[in-house]
Amino acid sequence: MKKVFLAIVLLLGLTTFAQEKEGKKGNREKLTPEQRIDLQVKRMTKDLDLNEKQVTELRTLVTKQEEKREAKRAEIKEKRAKNAIKKEEVKAAIEKEKADNDAAMKKILTPDQYEKWVKIREERKANMREKLMERREENNLEKGAEPVKK
Repeated sequence: MKKVFLAIVLLLGLTTFAQEKEGKKGNREKLTPEQRIDLQVKRMTKDLDLNEKQVTELRTLVTKQEEKREAKRAEIKEKRAKNAIKKEEVKAAIEKEKADNDAAMKKILTPDQYEKWVKIREERKANMREKLMERREENNLEKGAEPVKK
């Protein structure tokens, strides 16, 4: 009787745990490219106090970036399928795109706005790294590995 009761308790616990994990991942909904563009432009307008001309130029830039990003993803996916891609190529392309983006943003923003944009971008990058490390640590603990020391 004790064994049956213990088995039921364990089964319920595992089921609840699995459902909870599924819920965490399932909460995020996919945004369309237009929604992502609108969200990014609204956020930058609020953070940097952009004028109408800057908003228009920024929307154009972000739309072009989104189109390039989608085309590049498709290209990389195709090359990965053929095993014809190198990490160095991808990194070089990302760095070139980043430099082009920075130059375009310098043209659109005032010097003060540009400095604030760079600062915000670096803060978000640091937050993303921190969240990534937390997720990795959670995944390692779930798999039974030792915690990663910082």
